[in-house]
Amino acid sequence: MILSPQRLLLCLTPIVLAFSCMNGHATNCEKPTKLRFSLIPQGNVQRDVAELQPLLEELRAALRIPVEVYTPHSYGAVIEGLVSGAIHIARLGPASYVEANRIDPQVTAFASYAHKANAFTPAGAFYFSLLVVRAHSEIRDIASLRGKRLVLVDPESTSGALIPKHVFAKTFGVRLETHFSQIGYTGSHDQSVNRVLEGQADAAFVGSTNLAAAVEDSGRSREVRVIWRSDPIPRDPFVYRGQLCDLYKQKITNVFLGHESVRKARLLSNLDATRFVPVTNESYQTLREINN
Repeated sequence: MILSPQRLLLCLTPIVLAFSCMNGHATNCEKPTKLRFSLIPQGNVQRDVAELQPLLEELRAALRIPVEVYTPHSYGAVIEGLVSGAIHIARLGPASYVEANRIDPQVTAFASYAHKANAFTPAGAFYFSLLVVRAHSEIRDIASLRGKRLVLVDPESTSGALIPKHVFAKTFGVRLETHFSQIGYTGSHDQSVNRVLEGQADAAFVGSTNLAAAVEDSGRSREVRVIWRSDPIPRDPFVYRGQLCDLYKQKITNVFLGHESVRKARLLSNLDATRFVPVTNESYQTLREINN
């Protein structure tokens, strides 16, 4: 079942009120009768939710409760949902996890996955921030980007905002705001790629695996050129609220890192992944340091 943001708000109002009355009972762990899952909108959210259906089926079977999907309008909406208790488990980006964990240290990263190789990323549990332009563009280097139009993804995007603003800018001694004539946010990696391909922007910072998904199916991988690549970035974490009761957390973790199943194999295939890997808060320390 997929809930719109409006319907979710209506459904969760009594829950939020209940949380506000629990100040004196912080030691009580959460035992949801419905698990609410969400994910940051990196690309086509409906497609991403469809790819994750085997995961939702596994969670339903393991927890023996309904699992609802909240489709968000921004990275920040997922962070807010996790912190408030409106969402119990989510797939975040590295930077959005760091932000969620900063606000609520009980938001816990527990699993990620190793990706198959694609046109822009070797196989492994990492990816890159890429600065891309149209393949036939006259832009060949950083200097020729001066005065051009740039698009970023979301203020909480790792490869589409954090790395460009901190790592790229420091590496080349530039400020994005002065080096480019125009900077905008698109809301997803797919949209950023499309803006460049359609000539609505001159350049974009996007994640390497997101770029592959955006152009390979349409046969447009030769229409983009990469002019800068970051160091490897740890892959997106799956996270849960630390306030969940231990039994819930154990069952959720086991879905990813425990037994193998037909559904799990389907899920890995949908994600172009080879396996799930355990992660911890320390796995994302480099992102935390970059953001400071």
